[in-house]
Amino acid sequence: MIKNSFISVISQEENRGSAEFQIVNFTNKIRRLTSHLKFHRKDYLSQRGLRKILGKRQRLLSYLAKKNRVRYKEVITQLDIRESTIR
Repeated sequence: MIKNSFISVISQEENRGSAEFQIVNFTNKIRRLTSHLKFHRKDYLSQRGLRKILGKRQRLLSYLAKKNRVRYKEVITQLDIRESTIR
């Protein structure tokens, strides 16, 4: 799923408020909820939570793209996330 080396680098920074760290955490939650919803298709509260987390991650990614394009590209490639087309 997510490369362990990238997670260890982010977690060693001890800057849990950084956009990169929050994006990694949201990505882990999204993947966990996605696998949960494969088995529980009618769990509408989890679907709502997933949509909220997706929105939060999207806002953080757009913030990171505006502030530091190099770090944005690095995070996108490491986490294997598609680049957003809406700007």
